[in-house]
Amino acid sequence: MIKALNHNSYNNQVNITQVKQRYPALDVLRGMTVALMILVNTPGSWNSIYAPFRHADWHGFTITDLVFPTFLFVVGNAMSFSLKKFQDQGEVVYLKKVFKRTILIFLIGLFLNAFPFFHWSGGEFILNDLSSVRIMGVLQRIAICYFIASLIVKFWSVKGSLVISAMILLGYWGVLWYFGDSANPFGLEGNLVRKIDLFFIPDENLYQSFGLPFDPEGLLSTLPAVVNVLAGYVAGVFIQKSGSSLPTIAKLVLTGIALVLISKAWDFLLPINKSLWTSSYVLLTIGWDLVVIGALIWIIEHMNLRRWAYFFEAFGRNPLFIYALSGMIIAVMNLIHIEGLSLKSLIYKEVYVSWLNDYNASLLFAVTYVFGLWVIGYWMDKKKIYIKV
Repeated sequence: MIKALNHNSYNNQVNITQVKQRYPALDVLRGMTVALMILVNTPGSWNSIYAPFRHADWHGFTITDLVFPTFLFVVGNAMSFSLKKFQDQGEVVYLKKVFKRTILIFLIGLFLNAFPFFHWSGGEFILNDLSSVRIMGVLQRIAICYFIASLIVKFWSVKGSLVISAMILLGYWGVLWYFGDSANPFGLEGNLVRKIDLFFIPDENLYQSFGLPFDPEGLLSTLPAVVNVLAGYVAGVFIQKSGSSLPTIAKLVLTGIALVLISKAWDFLLPINKSLWTSSYVLLTIGWDLVVIGALIWIIEHMNLRRWAYFFEAFGRNPLFIYALSGMIIAVMNLIHIEGLSLKSLIYKEVYVSWLNDYNASLLFAVTYVFGLWVIGYWMDKKKIYIKV
């Protein structure tokens, strides 16, 4: 179950100690990721979004396409710390911890897909058809990736994890190409990811915003996403063993640049594509994450520029809770109707569109929403309330 830790509890003292033992760049990167996830997920209007804050239509890459894989990367980073104490307590304790966390995160994701369970129609609240709730989603993918990656790091070494990662990426490339439609194996309609989802999951339980049933968090495409988690884990172990020295930073950044270049070369054969989570996309996002984490360690620990970082640390201390809360608040705002408009639309129209153009109004709404959630994260951190799963 979810545990809320307050400053009076012994458990909280243990968790605070664990947070302090982590390098600050981890909390900052995690917080930056959560903040950007909220920013791109809650524009004032989905019709008025600046290009960098949109996902690539299909093939291609924007900064928004870096957000989700970075969250998986920091999940792996955190695993290199949090699972350490369970690895020495035997397989039963370790697997119990992993199973419990996996199931809880997956169920929270399903809950968010179904929330708020009603919609407004014809002047009244109508109960949603729960049989058509989307099964997969962001948290569901995080849960599955966490589960698989936890098993890999438990039963194989770091080198073994790297070998398995390479096998996953090469194998995924092969099956996409071989089993996809011969004319366009990486297209929307005939890709293997969609074929497998349609075989196991009813149409109505898949994501529908592509104009046909296709889930960007599909079953098969979750497998290469595991590599993002494993990369974060390996990076975390490397930093713990090597320290935050300049040679460590250099190795992180140079490795990241090398992966970015390899992904760009691979793009000619296997397009960079977030929706399919192609292997080239995995290398690209891991590369940028290594560069960013290296830069953050240098800025925070070597240049000693720390004050700016706390804004993001407030998000990073309760990432899952704040992410879930961000979706729930917007869902409730869309459910409440005043004079024919949802509360969100009314606020957006009266407070933002009334004096800004559509794109700036939409962006400022999202920025304001991020700051509102930061206040909640700040209050929770000051009260030493950390909600863990």
